[in-house]
Amino acid sequence: MARLTKAQREWRPGMPRKRRSIRVQFASIVLLTEAFVALFATLAVFGLRGRDLGAGLVLGVGFGLILVLVLACAVVRKPWGMGLGWILQLVLIALGFIEPMMFVVGALTALAWWYAIRTGARLDRENVQRDREQAEWERTHPDEGGHEPGGEAAT
Repeated sequence: MARLTKAQREWRPGMPRKRRSIRVQFASIVLLTEAFVALFATLAVFGLRGRDLGAGLVLGVGFGLILVLVLACAVVRKPWGMGLGWILQLVLIALGFIEPMMFVVGALTALAWWYAIRTGARLDRENVQRDREQAEWERTHPDEGGHEPGGEAAT
């Protein structure tokens, strides 16, 4: 027997679907992109300084960072998840002390993170306002919704 999620247990016919946060979606996309950046940075540091720093250390730390970036996507919807995202931005910039080009790449990914968070939050606010206005319109115009009482579209 399959276990139902909380959302599945609470669902009732005619319930509007809850919107997913655009900010969370954008943040996840940026973190996944940064995981690829970390992969290529790991390979670059391994090739350039693997012998000096120790190949196992470079690969271990690099793949560990990649894993944390990917797993951060799962917690980015929690309040502390965004904080973790900002810390990871600082980590990517700090990699510049090992490979100087990462100062530039890390700053650019941090800029992408900032823009994704800012724009996603703005779009989420606009969606909330749009949903509020739609609900108000449907409340004041029950017969003009374009739908028959049974839920089928009017022809």
